[in-house]
Amino acid sequence: MGALPKSAYISPEEYLLGENDRADGEKYEYVNGQIYAMAGASRGHNRVAGNFFLALSLHLKGSSCEVFQSDMKVGIETIGDTRYYYPDVQVTCEEETATYYNTSPCLIVEVLSDATARKDRTEKLAAYRLIPALQEYVLCSQEVPYVEIYRRRSEWGKEIYTEGQKLTLESVGLEMDVNELYGFLL
Repeated sequence: MGALPKSAYISPEEYLLGENDRADGEKYEYVNGQIYAMAGASRGHNRVAGNFFLALSLHLKGSSCEVFQSDMKVGIETIGDTRYYYPDVQVTCEEETATYYNTSPCLIVEVLSDATARKDRTEKLAAYRLIPALQEYVLCSQEVPYVEIYRRRSEWGKEIYTEGQKLTLESVGLEMDVNELYGFLL
C-alpha cells in the first residue's frame, strides 16, 4: 500500500469509474476521496491467500455463500465516510448487486506484510467493523504460521493461532489446521 495518495480528492463515482476494468492492471484503494496504490504481493502472500481461498471454496461449494479473491473490492459507506478496499479473500452469503464490489461480507481475510500490517490492524479493522454483516476479520502472516482472528461476537477481541493449532471460522462453519494453511513453510 503506498504511503502517499495518488491524486487530490476524487468522488467515489469517479474512483469506481476509473478503477473498474483498468487497462494497466494497477489497483488502488479509496479512502474518503484519496486513492492509494496497492503494493505487489510476495510468493508467501499468494500461497497463504490461495490456501484460504481454496479451503473456503471447497467448503462452501453448493451453498449460498461466495468466495472472492483480491480483485473484488469491499465497499463501506457510512455518513461522511466512503471506502473501497481490496481484501485478499472475502466471503459473502448475501445477495450482492454491485458488479465490482461487495458491501456485506461475513468474513474478510488479509495477509500481512511489513508494508501493510499496521494499516490492516488499525485502519482496516476499524473500517471493516462498520460492515453490519461482517462476523470475522482474519489476519495472517505470510512468513510464519501465525493467524489473528477478530470476531464481532467477542467485541472484536483478538484470538491468536499458531503452528500445531486448529482454528474455526465460525461465520462459515469451517475448521482449519494452521499447519495445512502454512504447509509450504513447514
